[in-house]
Order: sequence, then C-alpha cells, then structure tokens
Amino acid sequence: MLRLASCLALAVTLVAAPLAYAQSEEDVMANIENIHGDAEGFFEVFGGLQDAMMFDNPDAIADYVLLPITIDANGETYDIDNQQDLVDNLDTLIQDAPREAIRTQDVADLIVTSEGVGFNGGAVWVSNICLDDACNETKWGIIAINN
Repeated sequence: MLRLASCLALAVTLVAAPLAYAQSEEDVMANIENIHGDAEGFFEVFGGLQDAMMFDNPDAIADYVLLPITIDANGETYDIDNQQDLVDNLDTLIQDAPREAIRTQDVADLIVTSEGVGFNGGAVWVSNICLDDACNETKWGIIAINN
C-alpha cells in the first residue's frame, strides 16, 4: 500500500510540475527587464518583427537584424555585414521555420537567458546590445538565426 501511495504521489508531482514552471507574460517581461533591461524596447521589437514577418516585408525584417551577423542556411555559412545583402538574399538566409517561429511566438513561451531572448526554442535569438562603452545607449535586435 505504501508503494502505491508513493507512486501516486510521484505521478501527481510529475503532472503538476509543468504547471509550476509555466510563466506568464508578466514573468517574461520581468525576466527581460532584470537580465537585459529595457523590456519595453524588447516588446517594441517583438511586435514590429512579428508584423514584418507576417507581411513579408524584407526591408522591415532587415531593420531588426543586428549586423554583422553570421547565418547558417542551406548547409552554408553566410557572413552578412550590410543591410542590402540581407534584403537581397532574405529568402535564402531566413527560411520558413525561423519566420514561422517569429510570426507565431507567444510571449509566455519565450526563453530568457543572459545571452538573449529565444523564439521557438532558439530558432531566433534577440538581444539588447550596448552601443557605447558605458552601455548608456542600447539596441534590441536579432543576433542569431538558426535555420
């Protein structure tokens, strides 16, 4: 009987565990603010990037990519250091999976680490980078695309 009770307790714990680790949009925003700062700036980029992907606007998409960037796609590595190269080759550089990851990303499912904010398990990473030595001025943008 004790063994059955222990098994039931373990089963309840395993079923309830994902609920304990679920995060709200507020939790995500707080994590972004605590780790990277400027959570509002992230959410401006988040919304703009989703719109750019939804409306398939290459120029707007390229505006959210922090250059230079190295992108692996189609079994090749591309070093992109200017926006026009990115725009001209966008269909090759950003394939369907990362585009869909951005279009359909739910805020509560974002991954927030010290490296950045991951979309769809890491298909796309966005980070807040310093634009000056004192890091008084920062900018959010895409730092990695995993095709």
